[in-house]
Amino acid sequence: MSRVILLATRNAGKVREIREMTRLHALDWCGLDEFPAVEEAVESGATFDENARLKALHYAGATGLWTLADDSGLVVDALGGAPGVHSARYAGEPRSDLANNRKLVAALADVPERERTARFVCAMALARPGEVLLESSGSVEGRLVDEPRGANGFGYDPHFLVPALGRTAAELSSEEKHTISHRGTALRAMLPRIVALLAQRRGLSAE
Repeated sequence: MSRVILLATRNAGKVREIREMTRLHALDWCGLDEFPAVEEAVESGATFDENARLKALHYAGATGLWTLADDSGLVVDALGGAPGVHSARYAGEPRSDLANNRKLVAALADVPERERTARFVCAMALARPGEVLLESSGSVEGRLVDEPRGANGFGYDPHFLVPALGRTAAELSSEEKHTISHRGTALRAMLPRIVALLAQRRGLSAE
């Protein structure tokens, strides 16, 4: 594929995961680090879907590139859905995984283990300047634990236990995580549609 697609994130963990998951597809990715002058999108949406669309449109407009954006986070039932769309800044600025996780554990201090159900949710949007082209979503169910476990992850991964596997998201190999993760599910739904759309656009341009 000749078209460069921008990954709308400066989160190195997200960039690494998406590149790992798409290595078998002939897609040419670049990251926001290549555009240091571009201002960050205002994530003012009330849902993950809204924020994914906002980010995709913002960065596509700022760079002129087709842009794949995702908005993802942790939804905790006992906390009324928090931290939700505020997951990255749950403990405030500057963003800190350590601070976010400490606040999460403190918020769940009086919540029984059986009620610590949660899920990771991811919404994705592909946009060109002025138009959202594709959308997808994914989620994975889990339970939260106080003690962090594992080092192969970021964000809330060390506290997110996947009951079916008996391990936290941070204890999974990259391949295992991609298979079950919210981002992996959303991306697998998106990839064939991106490839088909690119092929369609190439066909139209050749006519």
